[in-house]
Amino acid sequence: MAIPQTEYIWKNGEIIGWNDAQIHVLSHVVHYGTSWFEGIRAYETPRGTGIFRLHEHLKRLHNSLKIYNSVLPYSVEELVQACVELVQKNNLKSCYIRPFALRGYGELGIFPLNCPLDVYIAAWEWGKYLGEEALEKGVDVCVASWNRLAPNTLPTLSKAGGNYMNAQLMRIEANTHGYSEAIALSVDGYVSEGSGENIFLVQDGVLYTPPLGASILSGVTRASVLTIAKDLGIPICEIQIPRAMLYTVDEIFFTGTAVEITPVRSVNRITIGDGIVGPITRQVQERFFDCVKNGNDPYGWLTFIGS
Repeated sequence: MAIPQTEYIWKNGEIIGWNDAQIHVLSHVVHYGTSWFEGIRAYETPRGTGIFRLHEHLKRLHNSLKIYNSVLPYSVEELVQACVELVQKNNLKSCYIRPFALRGYGELGIFPLNCPLDVYIAAWEWGKYLGEEALEKGVDVCVASWNRLAPNTLPTLSKAGGNYMNAQLMRIEANTHGYSEAIALSVDGYVSEGSGENIFLVQDGVLYTPPLGASILSGVTRASVLTIAKDLGIPICEIQIPRAMLYTVDEIFFTGTAVEITPVRSVNRITIGDGIVGPITRQVQERFFDCVKNGNDPYGWLTFIGS
C-alpha cells in the first residue's frame, strides 16, 4: 500500500513540505540502520480527533534511544505538541503518526555518536494493516523459520529500525507461503511475537501472553489489553509459551498500533478453536474500539486535538 502524501512533515522543530523531507545517501542510517521510531494512531471520535496513548509512545521513543546511548533533543511534551500541530496542519481527522529519529550525514563508520541526530514526525491516512476483513474474520498465519533476536544481541525493548530486518525475513516468508503474518519463536523455542505485533492466547478463559524476557517489544497496545482484561475480570498469565500451545488454544489474537486487535483463525493451516472470533477476543475488541472510536475513555488514553 503506497503512502498517501500529506502536505507537511515536522523536522527538528519546524514544519516543512512533504517533499522537502530528504536525507543524504551517505547518512549513517542508510548504511547502519541507526534509527528509532514509533507508530501511533489518531481516531475520529464524536469528541473530536483523539490520539491513542501519545505520551506513552513518545516516552518509549525516548527510552529506545537511551538504550543506544543517545538522547532525543525534545522532551515528551514538546513532541506531543509537535504531533498535535502536525495533525492539525495536515487537516487529518483519523491518521497514522510516525515520529522517528535517525543518525544523519557526518561520519561513515560503525561509531554513531558523532553523526547528527535528526528528528521527524510524519502523519497520513492509513487503513487496516492486514486487510479490511482481518478484524472481523481473523487472519491465517504461520510460525516463522526465523527466530526472534536473542536478548543479548540486539535489544528488542528498543523500537529500532535495524531490528525490523529480522521482522522483514519473517513477513517475506509468510507472504511467500500464502499467510498474512508470521509468529516468531525466541531462540529458546518459546512463542515470542509476530513480525510487528504482540500476541495473546486464550485457553479455558485465561489470557496468556509472553513476558518481556521472550524478546518482545513492550507494546503500548499490549499494555492496554492487559488493563482491559483486568477490568473485564479475565485472568491473565504472562509465561513462556511453548510452540505446541499455538495449535491447541481456544483463541489467538495480535495487538499493535497497526493491527489494533486482530484475531488469528489458523496457525500453519491448523484451525484455532472454531475458526471464528472467540468471545474473549471479541470482548477485548469491543472495549478497545469503544474507547478509540467512540471516545468512551475511562483510562485517559486519548489526547484530543484542540482540548
